[in-house]
Amino acid sequence: MLTKAFIPYKGYFSSPFARWQGSMANEHAIMLAAESTQRWLAEKRIDPKSFDYVYLGLTVHQHQGFYGGPWAAALMGAAGVPGLWVSQACSTSTVAIYSAAMGVETGLFSAPFCLMTDRCSNGPHAVWPNPMGPGGQVVSENWLMDNFNKDPWAGQAMIKTAENVAKEEGITRQECDEVTLHRYQQYQDALANDREFQKRYMYPVLIKVSKKQTLMLDADEGVMATTAEGLAGLRPVLPDGVLTFGSQTHPADGHCGVIVAARDKAKSMSADPSVEIQILSYGYARVKPAFMAAAVYPAAQMALDNAKITAKDAKAIKTHNPFAANDVFLAKKLGLDVMGGMNNYGSSLIFGHPQGPTAGRLIIEGIEEVVMKGGGYLLFAGCAAGDTAAAMVLKIG
Repeated sequence: MLTKAFIPYKGYFSSPFARWQGSMANEHAIMLAAESTQRWLAEKRIDPKSFDYVYLGLTVHQHQGFYGGPWAAALMGAAGVPGLWVSQACSTSTVAIYSAAMGVETGLFSAPFCLMTDRCSNGPHAVWPNPMGPGGQVVSENWLMDNFNKDPWAGQAMIKTAENVAKEEGITRQECDEVTLHRYQQYQDALANDREFQKRYMYPVLIKVSKKQTLMLDADEGVMATTAEGLAGLRPVLPDGVLTFGSQTHPADGHCGVIVAARDKAKSMSADPSVEIQILSYGYARVKPAFMAAAVYPAAQMALDNAKITAKDAKAIKTHNPFAANDVFLAKKLGLDVMGGMNNYGSSLIFGHPQGPTAGRLIIEGIEEVVMKGGGYLLFAGCAAGDTAAAMVLKIG
């Protein structure tokens, strides 16, 4: 259990998420995220130079991303601050925030900043020399799609890993469709009263359309309307599978930022010093090959055990659920109601998955939900490529 790492109340933000090939499709993910961060910090009257380290969470390579953390730090206004590039697929935000918390816990840092960003749109195409190939033919890779379609270790596509868990656990098509529809309805709660909930944390993105025109994106883009009839009419993606294009997430673009700090420093940066957000514990797991969805349960249980609480003690539970089967499985294992026990106000199943910032946005949403409920514990858990998962427990009060 951690004792010294805190997140200032309102010391975080998330951009809207845009469905891939949307408004952010041609924006440099690092530069765009740093620009948003610089504006956000200025509005908060927080000096970027008050941070002593930057964790850059990024999974889809960007032009000149070789310079990673130090470049991101300089772009956001912290030119003298070093940084580190963190990349662990869908767990990137969780790992970055925990790494920052460990730096505070050990006394190495007083206030690191976590900046997580990705642009799934227009991902890079990597080429490697292959002098011994036929005619010197190169080895090439589509950074995003080739890896969605095949895990080099397990040998299967990501959707197949969820189908494997569904088959082994007896999860049905009906369960997946019902959870998907409910998650969409929960997302609608975040849009109520002119997006009152989302405006608690969401920060607009400025996109330069041309030299003379700038677009402000202040809400999620490309979320598909979901109905029971629409879901029922979709064919499974894989033959005899339970998952359709409706019951899985979509690639997206976006970014988020989270300040982690020692207690006194967090209070000084907080919008309300009476609200404390403490990072308590972390959990991780890796399961048998091609069973990625199953990794979320042992990771979540480790985080809960390390925090010395149970799932039923949590005021809010947020999950990265790229497939509806993930939530069905986790709820059964933790003894929760999959409909009423998790993901209020939405989840990545509905609003999309930019990878690097996905878990960060979910953690931010969970913090806001617990604050609205008067305080308590937040559990976040989510799977990641390589049949892994990461989880985190925070105490808010």
